[in-house]
Amino acid sequence: MARGGDNDDEDWDRDRDLNRDDGKAPAAGGTGSGGGRGRSAKGGGGTGARGAAKAKSAGPESASGGGSDGRSALSPRANPDLFGHEAAERCLAEACCGGRLHHAWLISGIPGIGKATLAYRFARFVLAGGVDGRDNTGTGATGGALALAPDHPVFKRVRSGGHADLLTIERQFDDKRNRLKVDIAVDDVRLIPQFLHQTTAGGGWRVVVVDGVERMNSAGLNAILKILEEPPDRTLLLLVTTAAGALLPTLRSRCRKLRLEPLADPVVDTLLARYRPGLGDEERHLLTTLAEGSIGQALDRADAGGVALYKRLETLLAPLPQLDWRATHALIDEMVAGADEGRFEATRDLIRNWLARRIRQGVAENEPAARMERRLAGWDRITQHFARVDAIALDRRQTLLTVFATLAGVEAGG
Repeated sequence: MARGGDNDDEDWDRDRDLNRDDGKAPAAGGTGSGGGRGRSAKGGGGTGARGAAKAKSAGPESASGGGSDGRSALSPRANPDLFGHEAAERCLAEACCGGRLHHAWLISGIPGIGKATLAYRFARFVLAGGVDGRDNTGTGATGGALALAPDHPVFKRVRSGGHADLLTIERQFDDKRNRLKVDIAVDDVRLIPQFLHQTTAGGGWRVVVVDGVERMNSAGLNAILKILEEPPDRTLLLLVTTAAGALLPTLRSRCRKLRLEPLADPVVDTLLARYRPGLGDEERHLLTTLAEGSIGQALDRADAGGVALYKRLETLLAPLPQLDWRATHALIDEMVAGADEGRFEATRDLIRNWLARRIRQGVAENEPAARMERRLAGWDRITQHFARVDAIALDRRQTLLTVFATLAGVEAGG
């Protein structure tokens, strides 16, 4: 499903996360299956930032999204398939057919559901002449209103990073810290005006994909805003975000909004079976439930041993407010060991999910208001602790210790 209009200001509002009408836990961070090769803000081809992060942290197999079973989840720019977002795809296709394609689209939703995949799918369609009514289907198309066949020349050039009329802006990899940088560099954003004013190849369109626009600092957002105020003709900006509500109101008002909903559980389950065929049925179904509609999170948790971790956390947290601190320290030591951040991220997500379930359960059972307020306050504190890990490189071990202490205090009435 997709939702357009102007009501995207609450993407990460706490109450909205905790009271979803689909009965699932709130989406609590995590990563998509992104990355891949492409023309970056620095120019030329090469490994995209998210793909580079996986390659550096988990070896070449993870760089392609694959596992030991040999199946791979393709990067957004290389993925010919889109699942669960047929309405959003039709919305974009109809906008093209209307004769006046809006110059900027804000594509939002939780991580790992296909936002960037849809953005690149739309970019390929436009670059292939879809707006102008030229033939753009090629052979072997996978279906859908914007589908372009993998053997189409435009698809190949976008996939390899060789399309001169496509620019991708995203966070770059920090070699010193062995992780993605916190923000998108403002110098990268400032390259967009020059790119958009260049002559296109064949008189077509120029397309910019900004993946993670919420990761821009104020200078970067202001630079984007200036571009949106006076866009050149035949240019298209696709802004991908997990937090539309955190963006400047003036920026949002200049974009058409397209919010993607979490994937249905059957879609996530099917994709897990496709990309991780070695999972047993019970393990796959549990990962589907924990993923909250995000195939990106499901794959990340599968690779991080998410089922075993979930069971350990359930055992550890069950006797709260009593907490086995020896077992807690042992778990934390395992989750922060080494350079791979996947286990820490899985722990973060599962802790938030556990607390969200307790809050919803308390609402359903009409628990005392004071207890519910403590849990909501605990949710806010835990969210802030985890946010600081990225923002100021807070020590991950100390952060988890603080989070477990917060959970114990919340359940004890502190």
